[in-house]
Amino acid sequence: MITAHVVYATITGNNEDIADIVTEYFENNGVDVKETEISQTDPSAFENVDICVVCPYTYDEGALPEEGADFYDDLSDLDLKGKIYGVAGSGDTFYEEYYNTSVDKFDEAFKQAGATKGSENVKINLEPDEDDINKLDTFAKELIAKVQA
Repeated sequence: MITAHVVYATITGNNEDIADIVTEYFENNGVDVKETEISQTDPSAFENVDICVVCPYTYDEGALPEEGADFYDDLSDLDLKGKIYGVAGSGDTFYEEYYNTSVDKFDEAFKQAGATKGSENVKINLEPDEDDINKLDTFAKELIAKVQA
């Protein structure tokens, strides 16, 4: 059975919603998945699963979630070779060039850890709507397919 861990950071609840959507897709497609909040998670948990997902928010002018700073720092030091990862997050286009930059930063941290990207990053403006749910379902489907390949 494929295993996955979905980790989220949220202030408004939007990224928890994103994590819930991805988790639900995994559950409905036979993946053994765990979902946790970033401050309650050690990144080494990713060493024990096939699929690693982070759903971060971007604070103010491009800052990482404060409660996830240690998680982020430790993530790039792991050896995640053979693991498939994806990053999906909510932001606010009001911040223009800083819109969802945490998604890109976590993408880089996974690359440094040697993980394999399983789907393109998903960036959602504010809360997920019907189109975003479809994008997240495709995201999760692609992560599963990458493990099966």
